[in-house]
This record gives sequence, structure tokens and C-alpha cells, in this order.
Amino acid sequence: METVLRRTKRSSPDMAAKILLIALLALASSHALASDPSPLQDFCVADMDSKVLVNGFVCKDPKVVKAEDFFFRGLDKAGDTGKKLGSNVTAVNVNKLAGLNTLGISMVRIDYAPRGLNLPTLTPRHRDPHRQLFVGFVTSNSDNGNRLFTKMLKKGDVFVFPQGLIHFQFNPGYTNTVAIGALSSQNPGTITVADAVFGSKPPISDEVLAKAFQIAEMAAKILLIALLAMASSLAMASDPSPLQDFCVADKASKVLVNGFVCKDPMQVTAEDFFAMGLDKAGNTENKVGSMVTAVNVNKLAGLNTLGISMVRIDYAPRGLNPPHTHPRATEILTVIEGQLLVGFVTSNTDNGNRLFTKMLKKGDFNPGHTKTVAIGALSSQNPGTITIANAVFGSKPPISDDVLAKAFQVDKKTVDWLQAQFWADNNN
Repeated sequence: METVLRRTKRSSPDMAAKILLIALLALASSHALASDPSPLQDFCVADMDSKVLVNGFVCKDPKVVKAEDFFFRGLDKAGDTGKKLGSNVTAVNVNKLAGLNTLGISMVRIDYAPRGLNLPTLTPRHRDPHRQLFVGFVTSNSDNGNRLFTKMLKKGDVFVFPQGLIHFQFNPGYTNTVAIGALSSQNPGTITVADAVFGSKPPISDEVLAKAFQIAEMAAKILLIALLAMASSLAMASDPSPLQDFCVADKASKVLVNGFVCKDPMQVTAEDFFAMGLDKAGNTENKVGSMVTAVNVNKLAGLNTLGISMVRIDYAPRGLNPPHTHPRATEILTVIEGQLLVGFVTSNTDNGNRLFTKMLKKGDFNPGHTKTVAIGALSSQNPGTITIANAVFGSKPPISDDVLAKAFQVDKKTVDWLQAQFWADNNN
């Protein structure tokens, strides 16, 4: 393992892919996929002190919920990569952020030392243009024989790992690398294949493993070393639940379905799971002083049926991402640069439209005098956005001023003035 990660000779991505492929093809593990429960109210903040056992956590009394329940700090801190694998995953899941309960999403920061290796779905963010990440995943047994898809990612690139498939990320360079990952579960879990198969307690019988991997018993022990050097993982979650490894959107099809029909899997390539551009700043020269750059199924066909997407949001000084909703998604957001005042309002039924706010350092109103950048993950391949002001006062054709005057309890002249304004769209 030490020779794999610390060799002085530079190996090409092709050679790295072959090494990983050999180890991956030796695996014959299976797994079951499960989805997070669908929320039936605005939120269900996890009550960590409750003794009641449920799938997930029982809800804290909504009357005692506060902004802190939806807040986590620490993704700006580098993880300790001084381990054998040379990487560290800092997870923000329901166990660390109680407000994620039932919302079907979480986030990780992954730090890689030079030649470091590790796991799950991500957008690499590097401070040096020469830093990069070699990533890949392997399809299931039923998909034409465990096909390997690999890609070298650079700053601002996005790559999708379909749920439940064995996958990896490797830093082939000689400088540190940082990535942000979004996962479509509040508590996705990880199964490191080598650890689970060869490090179980008590251990699986040598005879069983030798037969499973079709090798001699001594070779089974030797294989452990190679697999631990790879440390692939399985992240299990779904929303919606796919029925095969992937269903890459076929944008050329004329067939209408909920989402997109699937491209012929034999025509699928690594490019279908790849997008670039999240390192590029959005144009914030608009009325609201912000710009959202989305990576959803319309831009990245491999997201189809996987229930997740990602955005980059740029804010000018005093910039605002206006009040909005995502009709098909929960959102989790982390600040990359600057600071943000963020908040949300509960529904009418939850004790009267309560406002929860928090100042985030280093996410939607930017109160400072410098530019701010945030990365958001959403629990839908195509979450949609409804900007409240645009929808109410900028609809085509316009909503009757009689209706709006009564709804907002103002005179019709005020409504007419609002409807005459140009409502900026900050979504790209």
C-alpha cells in the first residue's frame, strides 16, 4: 500500500485506472438500497435525546426549534490527511446537523494529501490550477460486466457517482486537493469494501473469501493489501429510486416521461457524468447582485433519476439571492468565500411563518463589502426555483391587481407599480 501511494515515479491516469480496475473487478459484493423518509411537514429536527426508536430520529418539539438546529460550522477547516490513505472526510450529516432529519441530503468536505485516495459524489475545489482529482466508478454485475468510468477533474469540474456503485477518488498530483461532496441522504452511510470484506469482526472465514474471490486462501490474505490501498466505498441513498445503475438522460428522445428517458447504456461514456465551469464566477451585475450557476439534469445528463444537483452562487457586495422556493428539493449550502446572512420561513401551519436566520462565515444575503461565493446541493436532479417576487408580480399574463391588492392588503396603485417593474432573474 505504501508503495502504491508514495512511489516517486509518476504514473499516468491510464495506469492508475488499470490498477484500480484489477482490484475492483475482483469484488463480487452486493448491497440493498434504501431511501430517506419523505418529510410530511416543514421540518423534523432530530431529537437526539429521545429514547424512541424510529427510522432516523423522532422530531423535536417545533416550538423549541431554533436557527442553531439548521447550522453547522467547520467545513473551512482542513481535515487530517496524515493517514495511510492520505485523505480525510469531514461529514455534515444528521448526526452533526439535526435539522437535516427527513430532508434527504447531506454534505462532505474531502481533503487529499499528495497521492491521497478516498470516496463519494463531489465538486473539486482547488486553490492551485495544477491540482486535480482522478475519479471513477464501476457499474453492477448486471450492467454488461462491471464497466469502469473514469475522469480527470480540474478546478470547478463536477462528476456524478450514481447511487450504490463502487467508486473512488485519487489525487495523482504532488500538492493538496480539496473537494466538496453532496449526497442524497441525511445519513448516507459508507461501506469501505476492503474493510467490510477483510476487516469484519469477527473475520469472515478464509475459506469463504477464497471461494468468493476464486483464489487460494493465502492469496485472499494478499488481496487484502491491494484492496486496502484502494478503499472504494458505497454511498446508499435514493430520491427518486432508480431501477438500474444509471439512466443517463436521452435529450434527443421525443418520448415524454417524468424526467427523461434513458440513453442506451452501451452508448454511455464518462462524459455523461461530467460538467465543468463551477470555478468560473457568475455575472452579478444585475438588480439583485447575485448569480446562480446550476448543474442539474439539463446540463449534466448523468443526473437523471439520481435525485441530486448542485449550484454555485456568486454574490456582489450587498448582493441578495431573493426569497425563493425549490418545489422539488431541500437545499444545503456552504460558504466558500466571504460571509452570508441566510434564512428561511416556515409554512402557515407551523405556528405562523416563523423566520430562522443565521450569519454564515467563509452563504443568501451578503451583508459585507466583499464578494462572496457559496456552493449549494439540492435533493433533486431538477429542483426548480420559484422566486417569490418574480412569480407574484412578474407573471405572464399578470395576476389581477384586485387579487394582489387584497392578498397583500395594499392599494391597487402599489400593486400596479410593482407589476410595472423589471424583475431580474439571477438563475443561469
